[in-house]
Amino acid sequence: MSKRIRRTHSPAFKAKVALAAVKGEKTLSDLAQQYDVHPNQITTWKNQLLEGAAGVFGSDKAEASTVPVDVKSLHAKIGQLALENDFLAGALGKAGLPSAKR
Repeated sequence: MSKRIRRTHSPAFKAKVALAAVKGEKTLSDLAQQYDVHPNQITTWKNQLLEGAAGVFGSDKAEASTVPVDVKSLHAKIGQLALENDFLAGALGKAGLPSAKR
């Protein structure tokens, strides 16, 4: 008995199979044989398609992707980490250990 290797399907393939399942012209077992995919996987893709279909026509996706970023706090954190790195590199040098900088 040989093991089946894990396959990764492209989003276009998943959409094609899910759309065929939504149409309902063929049964899940027929689609599974045609596309060589397990029927449970087809059902999962179909449910994902139906859940995400509203996002195609709405602006929810655009609103979710624009997360406000506090640039000042990020710059402050970068400065703090750079200061700590410099301090620790100096402490390693005084202790006679090799520095992390190369």
